[in-house]
Amino acid sequence: MRVFYENWQMECCGTPFAVGDEVAWRLVAVDPREPQGEYYGAGAWVENHGGPDQETAGRVHAIDLVHQEYLAYTDQRALERIDRARARTGGKPVVLPSPHRMETVPGAYALQAVGSCPKWFEREEPGRAPGPHRVRQAVGVLVTLDVPGGTPCRPGDPC
Repeated sequence: MRVFYENWQMECCGTPFAVGDEVAWRLVAVDPREPQGEYYGAGAWVENHGGPDQETAGRVHAIDLVHQEYLAYTDQRALERIDRARARTGGKPVVLPSPHRMETVPGAYALQAVGSCPKWFEREEPGRAPGPHRVRQAVGVLVTLDVPGGTPCRPGDPC
């Protein structure tokens, strides 16, 4: 079974794992009406924040890091506001809305075989150019999971 584990799910509440590990995750089957690009060909995705009560157990057979390309646009006025706020605070971090807008480039992703899933995923910063320009983000992992006789819960089905 192919399972997509999103970067934010891992970074928030996940436990890193490696090829050969036994895992137990709450899996939700990909709804066939959903755009398939969102799950990179997986039949299920990991849900750490709700989802089915029952976990699906299996052994990790393979892990592919998923790198998605985006078109990045930078709002120059928002960037200037951030620069002014940092200047007022002596360069300390400030909390303001991001000056970047990112659009997924459909079908523009790459898989990289890895031996283990990272806890934290690398992100290419969009930069200061107004755009559009391409950036690449690690959005999660696609896991090949050996599940003896198990299937994930379908959307709307009790598990």
